[in-house]
Amino acid sequence: MRPNSRFTHVQPFDIDRVAAEAGADPDVLRLENLDTDVPPPPAAVEATRRSLEEGTGNSWLPFTGLPELREAVADDLRRRTGLGYDPLRQITITSGGTSAVMPVLLATTEPGDPVVLTDPTYAGLLQRVRLSGASPHLVPLRVHDGHWRLDREALSQVRTAAALLLMSPSMPSGVVLDHDDWAAVAEVCERTGAYLIYDAAMERIVFDGHPLINPCRVDGLGERTIIIGSMSKEYRMIGWRIGWVAGPAGIMSRIMVAGIYNTTVASGFHQFGAAAALREPSGVAEAVAEYQARHETVAAQLADLPLVRAGGGWSCLVDAEVMGLSAPELSARLLERGRIAATPMTAWGEHVAPRYVRLVFSNEPVKRLSELRSRFAAALE
Repeated sequence: MRPNSRFTHVQPFDIDRVAAEAGADPDVLRLENLDTDVPPPPAAVEATRRSLEEGTGNSWLPFTGLPELREAVADDLRRRTGLGYDPLRQITITSGGTSAVMPVLLATTEPGDPVVLTDPTYAGLLQRVRLSGASPHLVPLRVHDGHWRLDREALSQVRTAAALLLMSPSMPSGVVLDHDDWAAVAEVCERTGAYLIYDAAMERIVFDGHPLINPCRVDGLGERTIIIGSMSKEYRMIGWRIGWVAGPAGIMSRIMVAGIYNTTVASGFHQFGAAAALREPSGVAEAVAEYQARHETVAAQLADLPLVRAGGGWSCLVDAEVMGLSAPELSARLLERGRIAATPMTAWGEHVAPRYVRLVFSNEPVKRLSELRSRFAAALE
């Protein structure tokens, strides 16, 4: 049978492999997958339960999302971006944030078009670019004073692009883009005519007093930004699988068609829960404080190892090559000798990412993370 060329450069995720090897051993520190033990908003749980009991979400319609949720998203985006979005023409609900990426790419790119991402970046973004038929153009993140920084000089060399696909804070690095970074992005978008596809799933999960900067508030980006949002990270509602896309009305009409033919509709029951989380107190600030405490524990435990601090998000990276190992070798040692499940970043970039192993701190409490140093010592001996 003739192979499908779209899969030629698509790399395996590795997370499921590491998770399978870790099994169900309760002694293993589960740092491989982006889950969280911080509970979701009670209002979301109650609204979802009520919808299940009443049967109000048991429908295919509307294909682009319940009006209640689209209006709640529009209100939330107005606070974040300063822009007004028409809930019916400029917002569509999707089955999670990452499932929105492919419809957006199909609506904004032609086969072979360059799409700019960072290196490292979330594998779910990078590999979807390849599956869509577009061509990834990776701009490196650099380590400066123990933190990640966008290489603006490399970004300025971009000559052609259909889109820039960026997160902030970003998985897996936790880099937070500042105002000057977004201004550099705006310059590239203006020069190339590219869209900014902004994955905003972790926008408010920032540490150390980093300012909250939505790129739509930066000159030149509001009118060309397509926002992908999600309930999974800020609201800890991973299993709900509710996301959305918002953007200029012209491109949104195509994204809606691509989304409908991709997944038809998101769970109606869960949409009611998502709307409640957006409307009522959601515990985001308390969750961020907990994640920062966990990040600080990881950083303190591995202070003498080549760990790059995160500016936000749920994970950070440790440099395997500085320790004389490849990332897959370090991942294997951590599991076999240290009882730590952690994923090598081989599918998460090109030149920078493959030397790193990711440590997810969102699903393990501070007490368990305080064992990291001794477990790393066992892995490296």
